[in-house]
Amino acid sequence: MEISLKNQVAIVTGASSGIGTGIAKSLASAGATVIINHSSENSAGEAQKVLDEIESEGGKGMVWQCDVSKENEVIAMFQETISRYGTVDILVNNAGIQKDAKFIEMTVEEWDEVMSVNLRGQFLCSREAIKEFLRRGIDKSRSIACGKIIHISSVHEIIPWAGRANYAASKGAIKMLMQTLAQEHGADRIRVNSICPGAIQTPINKEAWETPEALGKLMKLIPYNRIGQPEEVGNLAAFLASDLADYISGTSIFIDGGMTSLESFEDNG
Repeated sequence: MEISLKNQVAIVTGASSGIGTGIAKSLASAGATVIINHSSENSAGEAQKVLDEIESEGGKGMVWQCDVSKENEVIAMFQETISRYGTVDILVNNAGIQKDAKFIEMTVEEWDEVMSVNLRGQFLCSREAIKEFLRRGIDKSRSIACGKIIHISSVHEIIPWAGRANYAASKGAIKMLMQTLAQEHGADRIRVNSICPGAIQTPINKEAWETPEALGKLMKLIPYNRIGQPEEVGNLAAFLASDLADYISGTSIFIDGGMTSLESFEDNG
């Protein structure tokens, strides 16, 4: 059984590092042309490196700078993609940030910045993607679905996270956004799902795995007793974007080594 995304065009937001990079590489490996979105000049070099690696393996794509929280920039990204490649078949809403603080010390700016990227960004990108899916309609030479959206959420859409109320709230909201879009556009044959990673070895959570002591503490939360890798999330995204997953829509899929079983409660808490 082969996962094929041949002739399809995918936008992956926040693809210059971490989970986004893993997803972009997996989609490209499956045959998709991948738009590697990054947010600023500071991440341009890393985004180009991802594209270079994809092209070295025979894949195709382009790099595009866009702050997903800004409507005009999101619209421009979709317009350029459609102008260059004809359409968009797959959107992976991956871009996300953390601004941690105790709740009573959290500023409005810290709350708003996380919500703007993590939630508003997914709304804006999803809206433009669905517009394009509906404009194009179903093209069975590409996919038996009209379009595919994958929201990158987190185990923290269901696990509270003290000191990160803004982040956890944004991920909980993504679950409702995803399910509502799946409900509203299911009859259009648009599939919408979420991937909910647990502990994945990326720069954003380096402090949780960079020392043996930190890693040992993390393992107390993961029954499978290892940390996940970005390419594992990428492989799941490639499957969900493919026709092999055509009857999967409106669901959150957890990739967490069992973290949501709350291992810390195995001895009654």
